[in-house]
Amino acid sequence: MKTLRLSALAAAAALAFAGCDSKPELHIYTWSDYISPEVIEGFEAEYGCKVVVDTFDSNETMYAKLKAGGKGYDIIMPSSYLVATMAKEDLIVKLDHSKMPNVKANFDPRFASQILDASLTYNVPYAVTYTGFMYLKDKVPEGADVNSWTILENPAVKGKVTLLDDIREVIGAGLMVNGFSGSSSNPAEIEKAVETVLKWRANIRKFDAESYKTEVASGATWIGHGYSTDTTQVIVGDEEEGLAPREDIGFALPKEGFSIAFDEMVLAKDAPNPDLAYAFMNYVYDGENAKVNMEYIMGPSPVKPGIDALDEDYRNLLVLDDETIKHGHVIKPLDDAAMELYNKAWDKIKATEVRKSRILSPSKVAAWLETQSFPTGAEGRLARGLLIGDWRVSATSARCALI
Repeated sequence: MKTLRLSALAAAAALAFAGCDSKPELHIYTWSDYISPEVIEGFEAEYGCKVVVDTFDSNETMYAKLKAGGKGYDIIMPSSYLVATMAKEDLIVKLDHSKMPNVKANFDPRFASQILDASLTYNVPYAVTYTGFMYLKDKVPEGADVNSWTILENPAVKGKVTLLDDIREVIGAGLMVNGFSGSSSNPAEIEKAVETVLKWRANIRKFDAESYKTEVASGATWIGHGYSTDTTQVIVGDEEEGLAPREDIGFALPKEGFSIAFDEMVLAKDAPNPDLAYAFMNYVYDGENAKVNMEYIMGPSPVKPGIDALDEDYRNLLVLDDETIKHGHVIKPLDDAAMELYNKAWDKIKATEVRKSRILSPSKVAAWLETQSFPTGAEGRLARGLLIGDWRVSATSARCALI
């Protein structure tokens, strides 16, 4: 495949910033451990810039921050299902592919069915993750099927299981195990999913989107609902970081269905450095850079020359076969009415966690309060005072919640 380095753009960028006291910065808002340091260093060297990475742990957290006025990002990496919403909300802009020719030249068409907008109008597919179970092989109960969501009901794993703290992933799992679409908007099907997840809830030690990676490795968690990329990173290990391969850890995709989430690169409407953003998207679609990046994140990027350059063992580890993909459910966007159903369902699922939070010590409550923003004056003082006695309070226009 032809790879276009855009050396002219790099030179232009360097000239544009010649004479500046500081290097131009590219600000990326993405998931943790999701860009190879080697790729970042190479890009910084080629473009004479500094890459600043900020991270989020769920699409909803990222979206809420942007809607609340979060600015200063050039590239954001939402999952496919959120791209259309972000475009509708005027948070991102249509892309100029003439500024990143590697994307369409090197995109692997095998992945087209796993993204929601193959026209790439607003989106550049970055990497795909599949959601299943990261588990300790010797802790799977005898006779239990780790390739099924039903293992979450097994009393032998009580207190040793975590679920992702992600509304779409958890409700989607409840839907799929009951034979429904993982993005169903049918109220009866969503209610059935809630009933199922509440059965699992009795065994769950917590909802968690980050620490399950280390907790399964340490043995604190036996089965962690999580992402293929995170799990593969742990299984393969990292020699430079002194992390040995973990053959005792496995990853299972539930036979009833698993979610497919393509994370995409989008360009923020108010991007401070759009040309540098285009240069980065083009850079990661270079075959060699894509290969290096995939070996770091341990997930497939749809860059055909990069996939072709992987060692065969890595390629077989990262890229799912067509038969397995048939059981996957691409997470799809929901309209406002369906999202309201999901929010109410999530409230029911998380209610137990809210009740448990009431036993927080006063010192922990005080520490949490210091991280929050309240209205000024009497209204703010009222909100803070009532919040100590009740986790949910309405004080005129102020609505404060500890969830």
